[in-house]
Amino acid sequence: MRDMAQSTVHRAQDIQQNPNQSNPVPCALSPELIITKTLDGSDTLFVPELNEHYHSTFGAVQESRYVYIEQGLMAVDAMIDPVSVFEVGFGTGLNTLLTDLTAKAQRREVRYTAIELYPIERTILESLNYTSFLSEPDANEKFMKIHEAPWEKAHQLNPHFRLTKLKADLRSFDTPESAFDVVYFDAFAPEVLPDLWTVGIFEKMFRMLRQEGILVTYSCKGIVKQNMKEAGFSIKRLPGPPGKWEMLRARKK
Repeated sequence: MRDMAQSTVHRAQDIQQNPNQSNPVPCALSPELIITKTLDGSDTLFVPELNEHYHSTFGAVQESRYVYIEQGLMAVDAMIDPVSVFEVGFGTGLNTLLTDLTAKAQRREVRYTAIELYPIERTILESLNYTSFLSEPDANEKFMKIHEAPWEKAHQLNPHFRLTKLKADLRSFDTPESAFDVVYFDAFAPEVLPDLWTVGIFEKMFRMLRQEGILVTYSCKGIVKQNMKEAGFSIKRLPGPPGKWEMLRARKK
C-alpha cells in the first residue's frame, strides 16, 4: 500500500465492477476510494484525491509477491528464524496475506508488524478479490483473520505467523532499534507523498533494522536512492516486476 499523510483520504468506499467496461463503477458508499482491476486480474484501490493507486496497475498481486516476498522475505538469510518484518503501509493487507501464506509454505516463523495511519473500512476489504485470485485454499480464512485482528496488540494468527497492526503516523512513530530483519517500504510514490521518502525516514528504517537487514521498495527514483545512501544504506537496483524497469533493495551493513 502507498501510505497516506495527514492531508489525504481518511475513509474507504465500495464499488462495483462493470464486466463490460474497463472503468470501475463507484457504488453509493463514498467517492473516496475506487476498486479497479489490474492487468494480472487482481484488484487494487484508486485514490482520486492523490491520482494514485495502492498497487501497480500492471498487477497488484504480481507486484507484491515479487517485490516484497521474492526480493524481500525470501532474501533474508535462511538461518534467521523467526524473521521479523516491518511493513510501511498495511493498506489492503495484501503484503501481509502473501507473507502469511509464504510462512506456512516454508514452515518459517514470521513476526510481522505493520503501520497504517488510515485503516480501510471492512466493506471495501470484503469486496477485494485477492482470496479468489490466489490458489491457496486457506487464503480467505487467513485474509479475514488478518483484518479481524485488533490493532495495537500482537496476535498469533497461526503457528507460523504473529501479527501486530499499529495505527500510527510513520513520521512521528517512535521506532525500536535493531528489531527487524526486513522492511517492506510500500508508501505512496515519492512524487505524491515526498515527506515519507526523506533522509530522516530512511534513517528511522536504518535504525530499526538489524545488521545485514534489508529494505525493499518498488520505487527506484533518483531521490530515493540518494536519500537511502545518505541514511547509511548500501543499495542495489534489481529488475522490477512487470511494468517497472527496476526496484530497490537496500541493506544495513
